Amino acid sequence: MTAALREAPTVAHTRILAMGAARGENVVPNDDIVGPIDSSDEWIRQRTGMITRVRANKETTAITLATEAAREAVAKAGIDPAEIGAVLIATISNPKQTPSAAAIVADAIGATPAAAYDLNAACAGYCYGIAQADALIRAGAAKYAVVVGAEKLSDIIDPTDRSISFLLADGAGAAVVGPSDVPGVSATQWGSDGSKAALVGMNATLTEFRDGEHEWPTLRQEGPSVYRWAVTDMVKVARKTLEEAGIEPADLAAFVPHQANGRIIDEFAKQLGLPESVVIARDIETTGNTSAGSIPLATHRLLEEHPELSGGLSLQIGFGAGLVYAAQVVVLP
Repeated sequence: MTAALREAPTVAHTRILAMGAARGENVVPNDDIVGPIDSSDEWIRQRTGMITRVRANKETTAITLATEAAREAVAKAGIDPAEIGAVLIATISNPKQTPSAAAIVADAIGATPAAAYDLNAACAGYCYGIAQADALIRAGAAKYAVVVGAEKLSDIIDPTDRSISFLLADGAGAAVVGPSDVPGVSATQWGSDGSKAALVGMNATLTEFRDGEHEWPTLRQEGPSVYRWAVTDMVKVARKTLEEAGIEPADLAAFVPHQANGRIIDEFAKQLGLPESVVIARDIETTGNTSAGSIPLATHRLLEEHPELSGGLSLQIGFGAGLVYAAQVVVLP
């Protein structure tokens, strides 16, 4: 008779236990960047809602920011780092293709020998990471997981580009996910549409740069097309997320969309019919667009400014280059 494999210990539910954050050291106002793009403070405020963005020092990397955010989250969660079974870093700006930022961060926070890997889902990366952490813990593959969205986008922008450069910033947000007696993370609605890959992304490859065929690759976007996609297709994803979670907009305590653009956030809130009781994250105004870092950074700030939201429900949705998207409802730590 063939021996039977021992069943892995599983848990029914997970939740976010704590959040951490790290922002670039330098606050950059609109007036400091409008010259190269022939723009104005008024134009940026009207089109995006942005007043400032944060950017890191030259020596600071996405790994530096991720480590700081992860340390804060683990400390707030009050868990032994040795019990962390997985470290997931969502990033498009790891300064090296390999090794992973996650392996370095796992060591830095004392989580060795946790499984560690990076995931590249652009601005949806953090929500992808939460979905994976939830699944890993429920399947018994990890007791606790650390999910970080970390970016140093100032390394990959062209200051003269009007399509996206003025939006981008540096920072990292982290969450510790662990077992729960009650549901704390809803089913994730996620997906991709690679047919629209050209709408957001790098304007060249590293090999083209190496061979002298192109300047240093930087980020570009087709802004109007991305806006239309966000306020049509992504609103449908948000509605489906609420429906599958079994809740109504009025049940939410907070709404934390990817901090891409203030106008997108406003249109989202309008189409979802969010009541005034729902606190809407607007970290875009002073932090900027930090891609994978934007949702956890915005959540961290909301909890600092509105501690009464703790224990409430938050709808979070990320969307960006790929095109990719992911959304879930979570119980705020």
